[in-house]
Amino acid sequence: MHIFKKVAISAFCVLGMSIAAAQGGPGAGGGQGKGSHWNSDNTPGWSLMTPEEREAHQQRMSSLKNREECQAYIAKHHEQMTARAKEQGRKALDQPRRDPCARINP
Repeated sequence: MHIFKKVAISAFCVLGMSIAAAQGGPGAGGGQGKGSHWNSDNTPGWSLMTPEEREAHQQRMSSLKNREECQAYIAKHHEQMTARAKEQGRKALDQPRRDPCARINP
């Protein structure tokens, strides 16, 4: 009976780890979760956006097909967020730390 418990516990542990690994998402061995590429860490103006605008921004960034389209969208978005920051008396926005369009092949 004691051996049965050990085998059952081991089987459940292996099953649990297999399920966790197959799901992906953030964490060890997993990829990025939904919408996690664009967030407060890498989107200037994030704190100026409503939750709905953030979701729309994430969806738009995910749908961009080429670098030109991406660069045009980023420039427009940065302009809008800069104007919003100025309206609210906040400091000027920084440029993104890295090129958000770099993930798109030319």
